[in-house]
Amino acid sequence: MTEIILVRHGETEWNVANIFRGRTDIELNETGIRQAKLLAEHLSKVKIDAIYSSPLKRALKTAEIIASYHNLDVDIAPDLTDFNFGNWQGLSHQEVKDKYKELYTEWINHPDRVKMPAGESLDGVRKRTMGVVTTVIARYGGTVVLVSHRVVNKVLICALLGLDNSHFWNIKLDTCGITTFTYGDKQFILTKHNDTSYLKPLHEASPSDF
Repeated sequence: MTEIILVRHGETEWNVANIFRGRTDIELNETGIRQAKLLAEHLSKVKIDAIYSSPLKRALKTAEIIASYHNLDVDIAPDLTDFNFGNWQGLSHQEVKDKYKELYTEWINHPDRVKMPAGESLDGVRKRTMGVVTTVIARYGGTVVLVSHRVVNKVLICALLGLDNSHFWNIKLDTCGITTFTYGDKQFILTKHNDTSYLKPLHEASPSDF
């Protein structure tokens, strides 16, 4: 049996400001680093066999902090990189709503139908990320951590539950939240979702699902 722990990276300044990140390589802010350290402490007692990460700094730093407790190197997996928001990258939530009204409405109501201008679709995310999961299952029988991004992890959660991408907005995923699946007998079982209980020492507002 393989256990897969999906980790969303810690907070960045663009999360706080509600700016679409995508492939823009934003680093963790101070809160994000503290979140990652608390998560790493939480996972320190778990026997982890491998840690894979998106190549973007916000995910990679989160993964490296986790890895420091396990004497492991982080395997960079380009296919775990963030959703390509294309022309939306670097724009605030409000700017996107104002400039791309029709597409934004479609994104909210039918995310599975949207291909971002100069970007990608959720179907594209599913195809590339499920390749990583397939590799992990074939290679490991223990626990593997995949550190990635909000959109990527939501798409993966849908895929592992056998849901299509129209269910994207039915899933909430906070910064540094973890979701855990076990895989055995050709079936994925969800055992934990969006756990942020270990972030309570921060005494701050609930992490953001943006």
